[in-house]
Amino acid sequence: MDVILLERIPRLGQMGDIVKVKNGYARNFLLPQGKALRATEDNKQRFEREKAQLEARNLELRTEAEAVAGKIEGQVVTLIRQAGANGQLYGSVTARDIAEALTAAGFSVAKSQVQLHNPIKAIGIAELNVRLHAEVEAPISVNVARSEDEAERQARGEDVVAAEREEDSVMAEEFFEDAGLAAELAEDAGDEE
Repeated sequence: MDVILLERIPRLGQMGDIVKVKNGYARNFLLPQGKALRATEDNKQRFEREKAQLEARNLELRTEAEAVAGKIEGQVVTLIRQAGANGQLYGSVTARDIAEALTAAGFSVAKSQVQLHNPIKAIGIAELNVRLHAEVEAPISVNVARSEDEAERQARGEDVVAAEREEDSVMAEEFFEDAGLAAELAEDAGDEE
């Protein structure tokens, strides 16, 4: 189906472009959302009449999005989740979780605006973008940790999982040294009898 785009759509085209899309994509997404019109002669003429208004509306929305992007850019969202000793989460962090955290921080962001290609499944800091407008993106950081203290340590640049592995290996060495000492003492006690 040929449609006339009423706004810029990534990987599809600019406002005013006539593009060929699959029927389902047009019927289920582009047309109901008001992002496109069927490419009929009447709609082409209608688009030409309304082009100035559409461009003005798009410019206004872009200006608002750029203002919000200036505020949201560089934000660090901290999410506390349960995870195993190796840093693997019990579950995952999705775009919905990030959008809810941004909304709680005072920004109006929909989950569809969060550009998270795969869910986050391990503790750490992830960098991603929030698309506020077709032409405006703002980078943010998501800090996933098991506790507030761990989130602060990660924010300082510390690799929490590596530090825990090191602590575990030190504790294991001390345990086996103590166990070896205990075995030697038991042998000495057995020799004395």
